[in-house]
Amino acid sequence: MEKRRVLILCTGNSCRSQMAEGLVNRYLSEQWQAYSAGTSASGSVHPLAVRSMAELDIDISENISEPVEGYRELNPHLVITVCDNASQNCPVWLGEGSVVHLPFDDPTKVIGSDAARMAACRDVRDRMRDILLSYLREG
Repeated sequence: MEKRRVLILCTGNSCRSQMAEGLVNRYLSEQWQAYSAGTSASGSVHPLAVRSMAELDIDISENISEPVEGYRELNPHLVITVCDNASQNCPVWLGEGSVVHLPFDDPTKVIGSDAARMAACRDVRDRMRDILLSYLREG
């Protein structure tokens, strides 16, 4: 059986979409192949995202923040936007894939101690694990 392809978009492709890609590829790899990109790619993966995913033994430290334009030929079955900005700026996708918006707050915008920022990142990661993976299991 061919894996379905999902492209996960956020603005910078530095945190939320990177975490979502790692979660899908770890927990749903039998059915889905996840990719991530940004509408305005930042060029790097945020250290908080790397640390929070490492807690689940998911290594995204070698991932690269990439612009969505590089995925034009992917022809994903599904495009998921995980932030409002990406949802508003999502390019038009032609083909069989549909676009779904599942928004999550940006944990990198939290102001405070490293512990507070890490807690916010864990919260988003865990909510993604619940919401995003449940959505893909049903689809």
